[in-house]
Amino acid sequence: MITLLLKIFTVSHRRHVAVLLASAIGCVVAGAGLFALTQRIPFTTGLYWAITTATTVGYGDVTPHNPAGKVVAVAVMLTTIPLLASVFALLTGAAAASGVRRILAMRHRFPDGAYRIVIGMDSPVPAVLDELVQAGEQVVLVADVDPSSVRGEVHLIRGDPVQPAVIAAARPQGARQALITGATDGDVLVSAVLLRKQAPDLRAVALVRSPSVREALRDLGVWQVISPSEMIAHMLAKSLEAPHAADMLAQLVASNAHSLTEVQADAATIGRPLSAIRGERSGLVLGLVRDGRFSLALGDDPVVAPGDSLLLAVPARA
Repeated sequence: MITLLLKIFTVSHRRHVAVLLASAIGCVVAGAGLFALTQRIPFTTGLYWAITTATTVGYGDVTPHNPAGKVVAVAVMLTTIPLLASVFALLTGAAAASGVRRILAMRHRFPDGAYRIVIGMDSPVPAVLDELVQAGEQVVLVADVDPSSVRGEVHLIRGDPVQPAVIAAARPQGARQALITGATDGDVLVSAVLLRKQAPDLRAVALVRSPSVREALRDLGVWQVISPSEMIAHMLAKSLEAPHAADMLAQLVASNAHSLTEVQADAATIGRPLSAIRGERSGLVLGLVRDGRFSLALGDDPVVAPGDSLLLAVPARA
């Protein structure tokens, strides 16, 4: 019973229950002593009377026989019974709330199969979540945000992402990939360290602004470190060089008509130059991924090797 109460009640609830129970017990003991004194009966009999009165059992075998006893009885009834009723009300209310939480947890169970983790709620994150959900990806968000502000398809781990227990609750060992963001670059760095401890081999992408933090994240083994401001600056510069470059980039990353995917090199592509594969492959072959690094391969014509991947733009699935 005690274990059940500890699970149901929060710390504040337990404090309120303890105060109410202590007050009720004090009223019972004080009422028993005064009742025994005014009725000239043993304290044990007075305690028996006080308990049966406080629990509203009221057998009637012990009753007050003078005005002083009746005053004590009224005082016990008006104090102890409401105090115990408040305890039972807190208990039933907490049990009902716990049941509702369990039902909601059943509706928002942790994803089965492959999923991606998004850490923090930086400004680009809502759009990232929308894109991932639209692409049919399962997403786990780790952030201290109001659950009502998060899409129902996203599994939320609510808490501060710089706390080890919060990162552990996201089960990074089973994730396919992680995106690390934060209110500050320091938060991103701390989250990355915690994530590395939980899942050393997990591929992670981090959004940071400080060059020194970017260098620290690379030393930590973060797969890719991106500066949003630098990315925007490069895109704007390319738009000035070629007026329609921005349109091309926007269509490439924002269009719903196609999707980007990586395909592992197979027997049909290994040992062949990328230019030959570009001419035969369905979809647009954007470049080659080797040793975790992407290359457009415009200045050379690399031969596809075992372990390489092709980055493709393919028509979106209906």
